Amino acid sequence: MCGERGRGGRDPFARLIMKLIAGDNPARWLRLSALIFALDQASKLAVEYWMQLGEVIEVLPFFNLRLAYNEGAAFSFLADAGGWQRWFFLIFAIVVVVLLMRWLRKLKPDEGWTALGLSLVIAGALGNLVDRAQYGHVIDFLDFYAAGWHWPAFNIADSAIFVGVLALLWASLVLKEGAARG
Repeated sequence: MCGERGRGGRDPFARLIMKLIAGDNPARWLRLSALIFALDQASKLAVEYWMQLGEVIEVLPFFNLRLAYNEGAAFSFLADAGGWQRWFFLIFAIVVVVLLMRWLRKLKPDEGWTALGLSLVIAGALGNLVDRAQYGHVIDFLDFYAAGWHWPAFNIADSAIFVGVLALLWASLVLKEGAARG
């Protein structure tokens, strides 16, 4: 079974995650946000230390590490806008994080998928916010490709936002968490 090793015991990473999110209060989900944020920042520091801008390290036939800087948003949206976009995205990220944290605080204990989604989006938004504030751009390095076509490079924060949005969609569309129950 996924997440299990040896004689039926969970692997150390799964045990750590379960300890982090144990309990009924919103702080458990913020601990998960903090863990994802720390992984994002550590990975960016490592890539910045070991690689030069534009350098490519082939990892798998469909995946490279490629250090890139993105001054815009997703898919480099507004990357060439002249600098004002840095402040726009900083303010936008702060507002989003504050609103999502307020939402997270109001959730009921049975709204786990919503809480997971919010915590991942918060982590990703904070990870990219720190990059923008500190460097004026976001550090990207995950480069997936197929048949010569490369998906735009991204990072762990971007992945957290994407998976978080999927969890929020799952919670609201499939599970209908938060909807009036009859």
